[in-house]
Amino acid sequence: MAAASAAVANPVDWQTTMNPAATPIMEEIRWFEQYTLWFIVPITLLVLVLLAWVIFRYRASANPVPSRTSHHTVIEVIWTVGPVVILLFLAIPSFQLLTAQYTPPEEPELTIKAIGNQWNWDYEYQLDEPFNFNAALLQDDARAELGKEDMVGYPRLLAVDNEVVVPVDATVRVLVTASDVLHAFAMPSFGIKVDAVPGRINETWFKATKEGLYYGQCSELCGKDHAFMPIAIRVVSRDQYDSWLTAAREDLPGANRALMAQIEAKTKVAAAGN
Repeated sequence: MAAASAAVANPVDWQTTMNPAATPIMEEIRWFEQYTLWFIVPITLLVLVLLAWVIFRYRASANPVPSRTSHHTVIEVIWTVGPVVILLFLAIPSFQLLTAQYTPPEEPELTIKAIGNQWNWDYEYQLDEPFNFNAALLQDDARAELGKEDMVGYPRLLAVDNEVVVPVDATVRVLVTASDVLHAFAMPSFGIKVDAVPGRINETWFKATKEGLYYGQCSELCGKDHAFMPIAIRVVSRDQYDSWLTAAREDLPGANRALMAQIEAKTKVAAAGN
C-alpha cells in the first residue's frame, strides 16, 4: 500500500514547533503560543540587559560605597503594576482558550470511549449498535499483511494495527478511562491531552477539519512499554466513514484495507490533477 493518506501528522527529526493544526482548538493553541512569545522574548531580553548593567555598573571596583537606599516608590509601583498588566494580557486569552477546550460548539454527533490498557487501547463507538476494537503498536512482521509497508505513512513506533476512523468536520466526543494504571490520551495535532484514570471517565472533544492520518501517544508513564503505546486517528470523508463503519462491524481488517485503497486512489487522482 502506498501513501497512507492525503496528510500524515507525526513528529519529525529536529522538530522545534508544534504539530500542524488539524482542529480549531489546535489553531488557537498555536496562536496563543506565538502570542505569548511577544511577551516572553522582550521580558527575557530586558532581564538579561538589566542583569548585565547591574553587574557592570555596580561591581565593587566601580562602586566601592554601595547605596543604602531601601525604598524607591516609582520603582516599587512599576515592578508591581507592570507584571499585573502583563499577566492580565496572558490570563484573559488563556482562560478563553481553556473554556473553549471544555465547550464543544455543538452537540457531538459521535462518541468514542478510549480505554487505556498496558500497553494498547480499546475503542468503543457508542452508536445505536455499539462497535468496539483494540488498537496496538504495529509490529514489523505484520506490515505486509496489513498493507502498511510505507514507513512514511506508517512510521515505526507510531503506527497501529487498527486506527480510529472519524468523519471530517464532525464534532467527536471522547470518553477516556483506563483498565489498570494511569495512562493519558494525547493527540498533538488536535490539541487534546486527557488523563486516563481507572474507575473514572474524563471527557474531551475534537473537530478535525482536515482529512489525514494523525498520530499521538500515551503521555503518562504507565510501565515498561509506555513508549510503545501509540494512538492513531484517521480522518476521512463522510462517505468513506460510512462505508468503513458498515464493513468494519463484520470484518475490521478488510474494512481497513478497503478504506486505505480508497484513500490511495483518491490521492493518486488528486496528484494527477495537479
